[in-house]
Amino acid sequence: MGFEVFDKRMAPLAKAPSVTIQKRGIFSINKAAHKLIGEPASVELLFDKENKIIALRESDQPHAYAIRPQSARKDTGQVIMSATAFTQFYDIDTTISRRYKPYEQDGMLCIDLNGPSVEVVGNRSKRTTDDQPEGGDT
Repeated sequence: MGFEVFDKRMAPLAKAPSVTIQKRGIFSINKAAHKLIGEPASVELLFDKENKIIALRESDQPHAYAIRPQSARKDTGQVIMSATAFTQFYDIDTTISRRYKPYEQDGMLCIDLNGPSVEVVGNRSKRTTDDQPEGGDT
């Protein structure tokens, strides 16, 4: 059996706002972060290139991105938004999933890509041989 070290930074507090930018540009937004901007059904995306800050602002415009529940079976409060074209256009790194602590500013949910973040490794990730203990005997 292989042990892994628990890193408390990997487990967000349920009441603390968090946004995870997943591989391929999917944004996973927890309930606390969604509430910061009034739980909109759709948002437009803005990007400050100089400071590398993403902002989500409520919008009902045709170009707005739909926000939908992560699970149709149960209401976890977690919502997701597909922003692949946005992350590709602005060359935002999505090779690994990263969790950020967003903040509200002028009615927008802001994600500072230069701010503190934690790499998120989901339970669907494949284990590599580096994860296995050396030798077979213990």
